[in-house]
Amino acid sequence: MSTAALVLAAGRGERLGAGLPKAFVPLAGVPLVVRALAALAAAPEVDRVVPVVPRGARQRFAALAGTLGRVPKLAEAVEGGAERQDSLRAGLASLPAGVALVAVHDAARALVRPQDVSRVVTAARLHGAALLAVRARDTIKRVRDGLVVATPPRAECWVAQTPQVFRADLLREALAKAEAEGFVGTDDAELVERLGVAVHVVEGHASNVKITEPGDLAVAEAWLAAREERA
Repeated sequence: MSTAALVLAAGRGERLGAGLPKAFVPLAGVPLVVRALAALAAAPEVDRVVPVVPRGARQRFAALAGTLGRVPKLAEAVEGGAERQDSLRAGLASLPAGVALVAVHDAARALVRPQDVSRVVTAARLHGAALLAVRARDTIKRVRDGLVVATPPRAECWVAQTPQVFRADLLREALAKAEAEGFVGTDDAELVERLGVAVHVVEGHASNVKITEPGDLAVAEAWLAAREERA
């Protein structure tokens, strides 16, 4: 069962304040997108990794050739769009007909562990849809207009990560439904859930942080240093 990984790297990264697209920001000298691509490619279950870069950024991505040598299974870069679903659509359109499973991953999660990628792909092969997530450590409050409206049981609360992996046909159907209804999700699993499909949860790792603000880089650097110390 052929599996392709779309690494979404088209975000502007304004909150990071680095003056360049977020995916090209270096983490310990290596751009986030390169680290993410290499991690996905290191999972034996992934056959192809596709970078989805900002519009007009293919040349900037090609200039990373010196570091891209560490990434096997690399497909040609695809230009994404203004919204996540635009980038997802572009990435899906680039895939060959034989791809059965699609893993969607954020370039901003540059420290995902290849073994976790393998586990979530395996779960999706069995169930059709799966995502990485970690258990919520804090009590979660649902808030509307500044007031608490519900406190869901903490044992039932998980924090979604990527990659999120789906049968290619399910993901295409979910994206088409969302676009037809004008729905914009905050992650890809939400689109699939709206089909009534059960999405299985695979426990991820705390080091799979999403780099959004400057402080997140420091956290990621600390995780990277700890990982290298254990190596």
